[in-house]
Amino acid sequence: MTGTPIRVLLVDDQALIRAGFRALLEAEDDIEVVAEAGDGRRGVELASEHLPDVALFDVQMPVLDGIEATRLIAADPALAGVHVVILTNYGLDEYVFEALRAGAGGFMVKDTEPADLLHGVRVAARGDALLSPGITRRLIGEFVARGPAPGKTGPEVLTNREREVVTLVARGLSNDEIARKMVISPATAKTHVSRAMTKVQARDRAQLVVLAYESGLVQPAINGT
Repeated sequence: MTGTPIRVLLVDDQALIRAGFRALLEAEDDIEVVAEAGDGRRGVELASEHLPDVALFDVQMPVLDGIEATRLIAADPALAGVHVVILTNYGLDEYVFEALRAGAGGFMVKDTEPADLLHGVRVAARGDALLSPGITRRLIGEFVARGPAPGKTGPEVLTNREREVVTLVARGLSNDEIARKMVISPATAKTHVSRAMTKVQARDRAQLVVLAYESGLVQPAINGT
């Protein structure tokens, strides 16, 4: 293995779940579990102490739930490099959307295939959103009618080019795919995405997706396709 391994924090109130995830993750040469916790409050403390690349948080936990823990991490500039991924039993539920609003970079169901979990951790470590296009449309389509979260900057601060990029991000395209679609270089696509994130105060690509749907920049599909 070359390079520094991806550092992961596990936060779940079920010790058996943590043990299973730890065994799976640590079997990989490029992934290292640096700490684990059984409640959200301790998870936030360990995130500050270890500065992991990826923090896997269960939603429902004692002391502090995963959503509030995510909100605390997202609000701390010192933890800007910590990518939170929410673990859920149900996939598409209200908790997931609230977690994305709070600053999570994506979500995975606990019964996901091992290979998908490992892929998800690697994707999250790169700062990419763990949201497939189909899941994104179903998720946002269900909850976006509730209106935008208060205090967020809208797409009106974006240039037309940046709006186009955000729309493509919301449709699940990677930087390389955006570059091909817009006939620009991947580096330019990445720059547009980064500038858009800065302007709308989005922590990561997942929050760009939420903004795009909440603001009406992208319309959720009625039939879920």
